[in-house]
Amino acid sequence: MDFKELFELRSVRKLGLVIWCIVIAAMLLTARLVYIMIFEGEYYNEKATNIQERERSIKAQRGIIYDRNGVILAGNRAVCSVSVIHNQITDEEQVIANLTKLLDIDEVTVRKKVEKVSSRESIKTNVDKEIADQIRSLDMDGVMVDEDYKRYYPYDDLASKVIGFTGADNQGIVGLEVYYDEILQGTSGSIKTLTTSRGIEIPDKAETREEPVPGKNLITSIDVNIQQYAEQLAIQTMELRKANRVCIIVMNPKNGEIYALADVPEYDLNNPFELNIEATSTDASPTSDQLNNMWRCFPINDTYEPGSTFKIITATSAFEAGVLNVNDGFSCPGYRIVGDRRIRCHKVVGHGSQTFREGIMNSCNPVFMEIGARVGVKDFYETMKALGLFEKTGIDLPGEAGSIFHKIENVKEVELATMSFGQSFQITPFQLMRAASAVVNGGTLVTPHFGVYVTDSNNNIVDKISYNTRDGVVSEETSETMKDLLHDVVALGTGKNAYVEGYDIGGKTATSEKLPRSSNKYISSFLGFAPTENPEVMALVLIDEPEGTYYGGTIAAPVIGDLYENILPYIGLDKKISTDTDAVETVLIEDTVF
Repeated sequence: MDFKELFELRSVRKLGLVIWCIVIAAMLLTARLVYIMIFEGEYYNEKATNIQERERSIKAQRGIIYDRNGVILAGNRAVCSVSVIHNQITDEEQVIANLTKLLDIDEVTVRKKVEKVSSRESIKTNVDKEIADQIRSLDMDGVMVDEDYKRYYPYDDLASKVIGFTGADNQGIVGLEVYYDEILQGTSGSIKTLTTSRGIEIPDKAETREEPVPGKNLITSIDVNIQQYAEQLAIQTMELRKANRVCIIVMNPKNGEIYALADVPEYDLNNPFELNIEATSTDASPTSDQLNNMWRCFPINDTYEPGSTFKIITATSAFEAGVLNVNDGFSCPGYRIVGDRRIRCHKVVGHGSQTFREGIMNSCNPVFMEIGARVGVKDFYETMKALGLFEKTGIDLPGEAGSIFHKIENVKEVELATMSFGQSFQITPFQLMRAASAVVNGGTLVTPHFGVYVTDSNNNIVDKISYNTRDGVVSEETSETMKDLLHDVVALGTGKNAYVEGYDIGGKTATSEKLPRSSNKYISSFLGFAPTENPEVMALVLIDEPEGTYYGGTIAAPVIGDLYENILPYIGLDKKISTDTDAVETVLIEDTVF
């Protein structure tokens, strides 16, 4: 084979190799194209759509919060949001001048946002509809005005510590607004428009609109009328007693539904970042600590020493342990020696000889110290555990505090004595009300709560909110005995200032000395329920650091008396007409009551 033939053969082979490479490459490219078009077509179609479309969000209406009678506590007000799209602006100076004037924003801020090269820049949210309409009428290229909603509270500061408020994005921050945020929040919608590669909207092209889904509504147990009266009464009491704070809680002891929670001073829900008191003489903005203290709900977020209202629990533990009879005799010389301590009674000269019935009517500390000793640490702690005092109540508000007790192995005779009349430990007001409810409702431990029903946008019930209960934590016999005794506390004892003619009311007074003891600062309180035989409503008032007279029976009991005189007829409890002409044995109680 000569050189020419050899060259031609090699050329044919090279050509064949080239042809095969081209064929293989074509097959690979075809396979890749098929893979992209068929298997990843949706992915690339979505990316292309994202480039060709500009999306604007449409906020969903937040669910409405109602009281138990359908009164709106938290609703929505139509507003607008204003934004700019840099690539669509044809006259920057006009846009800057008009938005600065109409939105009342400084020019530097507006200019910075207008000149910023971004897909979309928010200028201002929660713009009143009237202002938004003026901006629309100017027909400025690149300026977008979208519908929006702003949270609105018709009653301003009513139940502010309970309802809470939302932020600029309509997301819950505190109170029921944040606890039920997932229920109240809806699903945002969107508006999509076609754009060029530069991001400029193509005229005469239809928009694609996905409608938002509104949030679900919350029906609460709050009664606006009871809440309003409780707040008015709390404000009057705070001003009269020059107290730091006054709290009034009204609850159904049978199921835990809370009708009212007044914790004054309240704050304006429509302006939650403005202090409700004069903070300083300067114009400095409120600090985070000041705001958090203003928003703080004492009955939920804080604990206190309950004082003599806790004698309800001590007596209950004694009856449950079988170591006490209502007619047992006691002697009070004005103090009791416990270990190396001399622990006094509030009546310095003592109450003398008395039965237990008289002892609880007198709120006598030595009587309860002896009862605590009879019960013993183990049984006392078992009763408290049964009544839920070592656990949080599970109330549907954020930030619930837990109780503070001695470890059982550290409780000696002095600690047991002071605990028996409500000192040397701390609980929340709702832990006290939950335990007391179980004592008087026949022995069922309920969960205090506000949320009752969830409804859709047409107010059809879609869910009934359920809560844990425990039956049999107190025997029915003990419950009946305690109701009878606490009735006498109001009828003839230290709680007599809570008496309301025509109604059977039971309750217990308290005067808790705050720490440190040397400060001489007190919390005066009274816990009452009505009617005694079959309690429908329980109320607790706490007066923090009153000036002057601070005894619970003197300044706290009348508050609940006033409350009950107004709300008992309102909730449908008729006055009882007495036909009993028998003489009633009375017990003399000193004017200064504990």
